[in-house]
Amino acid sequence: MKLLALIWLCATAWGQGGHIDASRFVDMSYSFDDKTIYWPTAKPFEWHKDVWGKRADGKWYSSATFTTSEHGGTHLDSPIHFGENKMAADEIPVSRLVGPAKVIDISAQCAKNRNYLLSPADIAAYEKKSGPLKAGDIVLIRTGWGRFWPNRKAYLGDDKPGDASHLSFPGIGPDAAKVFVERQVSGVGIDTASLDYGKTQDFPTHRVLNTANIYGLENVAQLERLPAQGSMVIALPVKVKGGSGGPVRIIAILP
Repeated sequence: MKLLALIWLCATAWGQGGHIDASRFVDMSYSFDDKTIYWPTAKPFEWHKDVWGKRADGKWYSSATFTTSEHGGTHLDSPIHFGENKMAADEIPVSRLVGPAKVIDISAQCAKNRNYLLSPADIAAYEKKSGPLKAGDIVLIRTGWGRFWPNRKAYLGDDKPGDASHLSFPGIGPDAAKVFVERQVSGVGIDTASLDYGKTQDFPTHRVLNTANIYGLENVAQLERLPAQGSMVIALPVKVKGGSGGPVRIIAILP
């Protein structure tokens, strides 16, 4: 059913004359550059030009090198990140990286409390209004935190390099994560730096989800453009063998 729905959405995104209707596609990944936000203890993104310009024969050639931690910018947490012997980045089936997007909006709550945690009650309220979460869904939590990107201090709550002890931003409560496990969703994403809230010490939400072989998507962009349901998401990470995660290009196809 997921594949049929994706084929239908892709087909309807083609306008007259065989042109793609660009308004139906949403790029949900931030660009990687020197402003990209990483976890304070992670190595930041670095990029430098190795060769860049016209050669002696007048023809153009460019090539550069980049280095990055697995966990920074818009990225995927593979289950092995906090789940022993669970799937690594290259082991996640492509079929689980594509699925219906279910967007749970808690931005109003987070505007009042920057340490707000998604609760089972929030999920129940969503399901009452928009229908039940189903196996294979990709659940995306909208906190409204995208409005702070790339202001590191506003986004993380603290901008001291190498120190993650004073972070403050919303996240997903472990009891809510258990509901996602019960629903057998494929993945869970959020528009903050972590599935767990900033003040966490032991990352219980990561552990609940990853132990159930559910991957995470963090620093997701433009969630405000997606409806509560009806979109399809394609989230393709760098295929690092054995990787605990990596940069991911996330695309949504609007209904």
